[in-house]
Amino acid sequence: MLQDDNVVFSFYGPMGVRVDVGQSIIFLLGLLVFLSGGEVVDSLIFATVLLASIFLHELGHAWGCKVQGIPVRRIMLHGGGGFCERTRSATPYEEELIVAMGPIVNLAIWAVASLVQWWMWQDFDAGPPSDFMIEVSYILWTVIWLNMALVIFNMIPVQPLDGGKLFHLLLLRFLPQMSAQRLAGGVGLLLSIAWIPAAIYAYLTFGWILFFIPSIPAHYRMLRGQLA
Repeated sequence: MLQDDNVVFSFYGPMGVRVDVGQSIIFLLGLLVFLSGGEVVDSLIFATVLLASIFLHELGHAWGCKVQGIPVRRIMLHGGGGFCERTRSATPYEEELIVAMGPIVNLAIWAVASLVQWWMWQDFDAGPPSDFMIEVSYILWTVIWLNMALVIFNMIPVQPLDGGKLFHLLLLRFLPQMSAQRLAGGVGLLLSIAWIPAAIYAYLTFGWILFFIPSIPAHYRMLRGQLA
């Protein structure tokens, strides 16, 4: 559904990749502000960091395509995340690098932001920090935990998350194609079923709203060997 999101803005990013921004991002921004409880500035900072992290994540996928000679048609950013669209399919070995580069970029951002945060405070003298230092530290902390959360979330082995794709690709190195697909589908099916009570628990306990829900029918079809 979000793959067909109406494009409201386009630009060309690094490596000459076209980036399309979908109108559902406007809905996401409005929802974050609505749920902010009056902390509009903090919500906008959170949204900016989130969208920037997703954009860089998708640039990682695009880089994985480019270095292997696979043309990239566009990057699409929407309210549910984003995706990198190519002009041709990739081999399983090519796909491994393409898929892995998204989480690797988020890990790199987490590491750099963590080092900067540590450097800011390691020689901090006694006395109250300035408002500017507190604000920068808050932004850095948002970058740190958001990118780590994106890595953990993306590595869950369900389709179409990167973790699900990488798990399937790893199985293809050791198993026949159909066996790898069935096993990946079975694991994804169990996690998809468990996702629903986990999402309810996350909302009731932490107030987190998980907009993504993996498809139980899609993983069932994989388990049955009905998807290529």
